Amino acid sequence: MSIHKKIVMAVVFCMVFTLNAWAESEAISREIDQLEQRVEELEKEQEKNKETFGNLSEFVKYVSIGGVLSGAYQYEWVNGPPDIDDQGRGAVSFQPEVSITPTEKDEIFFLFGFAAGNGLNGVTPFTLAPWAAGLEDDVKDINGRNRDYLLQAWYKHTFTFSEDHTLGLVGGIIDSTDYLDDNVYANDEYTQFMNEALVNGPNAFLPSWDIGGAAEWDYGPFGIRGVYMNVGENDDGSNFNFYGTQFMYTLETPLGEGHYRALYNWTSDAFLNPEGTSEERRDIFLLSFDQALGDIFGAWIRFAFGSDRALVNYTAAYTGGINISGNLWGREQDNIGIGYGYLDGAEQTDESLKNTHVAEAYVNFGLYEYLSLTFDLQYMKDSYVATASENNVDGWIAGVRATCEF
Repeated sequence: MSIHKKIVMAVVFCMVFTLNAWAESEAISREIDQLEQRVEELEKEQEKNKETFGNLSEFVKYVSIGGVLSGAYQYEWVNGPPDIDDQGRGAVSFQPEVSITPTEKDEIFFLFGFAAGNGLNGVTPFTLAPWAAGLEDDVKDINGRNRDYLLQAWYKHTFTFSEDHTLGLVGGIIDSTDYLDDNVYANDEYTQFMNEALVNGPNAFLPSWDIGGAAEWDYGPFGIRGVYMNVGENDDGSNFNFYGTQFMYTLETPLGEGHYRALYNWTSDAFLNPEGTSEERRDIFLLSFDQALGDIFGAWIRFAFGSDRALVNYTAAYTGGINISGNLWGREQDNIGIGYGYLDGAEQTDESLKNTHVAEAYVNFGLYEYLSLTFDLQYMKDSYVATASENNVDGWIAGVRATCEF
């Protein structure tokens, strides 16, 4: 091969190699550009996600979720009319809640209620419910409003005037028992007494889970509560307005803290009189005290006096009891409660109650931080007026209850 041809071939080879290298360089450059573009897109997406999740994280800081899950089984042994049998029933109540606090002075709150079964409530021959929890029938068609499961939904704003001087205003779907007739030792049907007579005043007609507003004023040891509610319907099928006031004082003693409350509640004219010829209002005056008696013992009373213009079961109720802390046996998470109540019947008709006696004792074991187990024993006796004495009934109710609060 001549030198000339060799030179030509070398030049051609160099050109081919150069073109190939240039093509590969262009491809690599395009890939680098695409990678840089993808990196920019990923960085933008990351910033967007950081902003989104940052806002979400900021929101979650103001949200808390809690609630109570409780199940109970009760069995009753009854002496009374021949058509009444001993029986047992169980029920489960689940009430989750959501609280949103966008500021220290504002709160939005939701409470839901779900249940399976009604337990002995509604089938027992006794007038009083053996378990005052929100059960299956209670959380459906609430107060005739055609609303199920949503128990509370309200907004609250708190005005802070000083460290011990505040005013809270609440509006929405509320529960009057959150503001009225509270008691340290006898006010929680999930961890304390089960019988309705020992949870709240049995003749105090305190409505739950309906439209209304409340005011909470606290100034040092003094406190005032005011509640207004419009309730869908009562047992007579009538809509009514409820008004409640409570004055309370917190007393510090060498033995411990005590709380002393006086309440007056009344309604609009919406309750049938004993003759069923007109609608009357209901009203009641109630005293509710609780006092710590050292590190081991506590005592409480609740006296209620109501009118008899409307048809009612009871005109007066006298209840009280003691609390024994688990500190006595080295387990502060445990406690024993013993309570008794005498309820004076209204005796308005030939089939009216003359009186009711109720006694209850329970022991509550705190198993874990959120879980407790209660063993409960009740005695009740309903006595009727002479013309209905065949309905007299008395008996025992034994129960076990497990509760998880979270």
